[in-house]
Order: sequence, then structure tokens, then C-alpha cells
Amino acid sequence: MRINIKNYITKYLDESLRVAEIQNSLVDEIENLTEIILKSLKDGNKLLICGNGGSASDSQHFAAEFVGRFKNDKKPLAAIALTTDTSVLTSIGNDYGFEYVFSKQVEALGKKGDVLIVISTSGSSPNIINALKEGKRKGLYTISFVGENVESIEDLCDFFISIPSKETGVIQQAHITLLQVIAGAVENSLI
Repeated sequence: MRINIKNYITKYLDESLRVAEIQNSLVDEIENLTEIILKSLKDGNKLLICGNGGSASDSQHFAAEFVGRFKNDKKPLAAIALTTDTSVLTSIGNDYGFEYVFSKQVEALGKKGDVLIVISTSGSSPNIINALKEGKRKGLYTISFVGENVESIEDLCDFFISIPSKETGVIQQAHITLLQVIAGAVENSLI
């Protein structure tokens, strides 16, 4: 069955606008997250970031804003996307299972004072849940960016941002927007 293209586009963009208005109400939460990340980085700690699929891309994009720059030149900041080392990902996936590809890296690289940021539209991916569990076990500050489902992660996070939408693309759009706002706010606080 064919859909009406114009109706699809309008419905999608209306959902995007609705979620953008919700994002605008998160200023205090984003300010708090920025302060947490700033403190961790100033104390010599690092960000560990992970996600699957489009959220893996967002993880890499977010890490790049810290190691490189968002808009202005600054000293590079320690941020690692746990989604990028194919040898590590495939060896862990092969030897232990895909559900451990992030938690094993958190175990190896994370230390108390670091910040673990997970990005998940579903909020229920086993590898994300395991990463959060390991982060909590090691004393990392845990932050999640999720869609509507928070049941699987809420007890594992020090802080989470939930985007109330069923449209995966709109959730991902909201996540990267908020992550870029944080990156810009951190950068502007340091220059």
C-alpha cells in the first residue's frame, strides 16, 4: 500500500516540531549535564560515549566535538567513542557476545570520575544496559539519552534525557541537537 508522500512529510515534520518544543523545555537539565561534564573534564577525567546504529554515529560525532572543536579553537578534551575500534568490537563480540562490546571497554578504560554517556533510541539494548551497569560498578557518572522507554535504564543512570516520540529519526535528531548544545556550552565555558 502506497502512502501519501505529502502527508508523510507533514506528519514527520510536525512530530519534529513537537519534539523541538520539548527540547526547549530542557534548558535546566542541559545546563546541569554541561556542568557535570565540565567538572569531570577539568578534573582530568574523560568522556566515554556509546550507542548503536545512528546513535553510534552520534557518539562519534559528539566525541569529535571535544577532541577537535565545535566552533572555536580550544585545548583538546578527552572523549572516546566506544563505537570506533573495529578490532576491539569484533573480538569482544566474537569472544563474549555483542551485548558486551561496550561494557568490556568501560571496564578497561573507565575510572571513577569519568562520565559515561549512552545514546539509545530504544533504551533497552543489552549492550547499552551492560555498559551502564559496568559504569555504575566502576563509579562513573552515567548519563543516558533515550527515547520514550526509560524503564530499562532509569535505575542505572545518574541522569537521563528522554525524548517522548515513537519516531526513531526524530529521537535521533533531538539527541544530536542536545549533544551539540552541550558540546558548544562546554567549549564556550572553556574559552
